[in-house]
Amino acid sequence: MEEEKPFDFLRILFEGIIAGGTAGVVVETALYPIDTIKTRLQAARGGGKIVLKGLYSGLAGNLAGVLPASAVFVGVYEPTKQKLLKLFPENLSAVAHLTAGAIGGIAASLIRVPTEVVKQRMQTGQFTSASNAVHVIASKEGFKGLYAGYGSFLLRDLPFDAIQFCIYEQIRIGYKATARRDLNDPENAIIGAFAGALTGAITTPLDVIKTRLMVQGSANQYKGIFDCVQTIIREEGPSALLKGIQPRVLWIGIGGSIFFGVLESTKRLLAERRPKPTQQSQHD
Repeated sequence: MEEEKPFDFLRILFEGIIAGGTAGVVVETALYPIDTIKTRLQAARGGGKIVLKGLYSGLAGNLAGVLPASAVFVGVYEPTKQKLLKLFPENLSAVAHLTAGAIGGIAASLIRVPTEVVKQRMQTGQFTSASNAVHVIASKEGFKGLYAGYGSFLLRDLPFDAIQFCIYEQIRIGYKATARRDLNDPENAIIGAFAGALTGAITTPLDVIKTRLMVQGSANQYKGIFDCVQTIIREEGPSALLKGIQPRVLWIGIGGSIFFGVLESTKRLLAERRPKPTQQSQHD
């Protein structure tokens, strides 16, 4: 048994990386225009108008970050989840899913944050190419400029990742127990859509704060998370914290459907291609 564990861990890690990277790229490409509209809605102060041109601005550069970030997230989430599920009793499986989601989010954030900063600066028309954005941000704001809003990003993404994956996994567990069979791709997609939309709505205020901090650049309109919240409420009212909720819920709902549908189907295809253990290794 001791010889099997490293192999199992590496297999789960490898399959998670492939499945996560595939799912992330498919979702980002399909739904990028909705994300761009959401970002512009949140970045507009007061009654600013929203420009609907260049909705795919920054996609290529963003995919260069989304692919490894999604791969790292699922690559960390899957083995962590399986390890925690063995440690926790069955009635605490939700804690295992929440914890694994948060750990996966922390690992992926090292790639996600610079990608998100560059993407949102391009979406709001500050730059026309990802390479130029990285160069200008690094020269004007220093390396820390690429991690602008890192605290607010974690404030949004750690709860988001933990809640979304926990809702998704828990509904799947209940559904499988009721149906007494494995779920098919459309069922996984529907559950993913519900989990994504619900989590997206709950975390919209955190997303608005993160967007404002990331797109402010060297202007430093906000001194931090709490100053950002106070300024938005004082100048624009509490409802401004829900800016972009409709495209966000739509985008993440559809994205959850595609992501989890592609994720589960890719994991299944990879599982089918695993070499079957020989009779001798089974006896060992």
